[in-house]
Amino acid sequence: MMISIAGTQMQVWAIFWHIRTLTNQPIAVSMVGLVRILPVIVFSLIGGAVADALNRRKLLFITQSVMALSALALAWLTYQGHIVLWQIYALTAISAMVVPFDTPARQSLVPNLVPARDLPNAFSMNSIAVQVGSIVGPALSGLVIASLGLGYVYLFNAISFLAVIAALVLMGPVEQQVRANGQAVVSLAAIREGIHFILKQPIIFSSMIMDFFATFFASANTLMPFIAVDILQVGVIQYGWLSAAQSIGAVGAALVISQIKEIRRQGPIFLGAVVVFGVATVAFGLSTAFWLAMVALIIIGATDTVSTIIRNTIRQLQTPDYIRGRMTSINQIFFLGGPQLGEVEAGAVAQLFGAPVAVVSGGIGCILAVVWIARRWPQLLKYNGDEPVAAGAGAD
Repeated sequence: MMISIAGTQMQVWAIFWHIRTLTNQPIAVSMVGLVRILPVIVFSLIGGAVADALNRRKLLFITQSVMALSALALAWLTYQGHIVLWQIYALTAISAMVVPFDTPARQSLVPNLVPARDLPNAFSMNSIAVQVGSIVGPALSGLVIASLGLGYVYLFNAISFLAVIAALVLMGPVEQQVRANGQAVVSLAAIREGIHFILKQPIIFSSMIMDFFATFFASANTLMPFIAVDILQVGVIQYGWLSAAQSIGAVGAALVISQIKEIRRQGPIFLGAVVVFGVATVAFGLSTAFWLAMVALIIIGATDTVSTIIRNTIRQLQTPDYIRGRMTSINQIFFLGGPQLGEVEAGAVAQLFGAPVAVVSGGIGCILAVVWIARRWPQLLKYNGDEPVAAGAGAD
């Protein structure tokens, strides 16, 4: 996964830079967020039901292969030298169409592999793999673009998916639960069951709402090329490091959490991390020096990882295995919808008022969202982390 994420992040930041070379309109870069989120909205509920009804490991073989072929097509078109915006958007959309099936299957697989008591540590290790890849990927992206060209970034990403496919082969069969009556089907009734489950779980539902608003207001990654070039006045190499800065902080936070035996007062820690996330976002928006922007982004990454690990642990522990794919699919509408729609919002604000205003206003909105959610769902603020659990593989 670490290898694959590195390739994916190389491509994500290369696409932002690629579009910036084709147009100087911030909204054009931010449209990538819209292209990514629309398939999630359309297919998420179906994807979760599929992840619960079908074998999750086999499903991942299909989704990973589709994303690899999409990256390969993007590389080929770039090599031709005549690639245009609509082709970048179209191939991004094809990859995004399998994400609603890939994410529930992949995240739901983790509790099938480890006992419940080890889930926080497992998610921390998982986060380390993701974030190390997210450090290496953007940093390599700038180097590869500068030395080899954009096409090689997309080619390397296509090759990186082979790491996940190989891991799935070596993993072997993984057992997963079904409903008590033995039925596991993809149907409207199954989808409705997942929705009703979420609505009846205030801890899970409120954490999803928090996830959406925090990432919606504080998402401005697509503005990074404009901030790098126009505000900080740095080149593509420094842009690569700015893109990796959040992951540097994230790895540090994940390493610390992975070594903590038990985390208590998870609710207050979760909400507190989001507040600091918002404050650091404001600081980033006000930065005019490269080093200050790097520090702010590192803090953003660290606090985001703390909140991500805790909210993932809460949701997975409080969800039975037979419905976990549907819970994750609904959740991905929030955790993917927030940043992707937030990037469109940030692009629109940047178009009207400039990139710094878009970033600063987003950080303030994030802080206000924490205050509202803490008052609306006090159960989240009181969550400790030692409540009864409904998930986890056997202790052996």
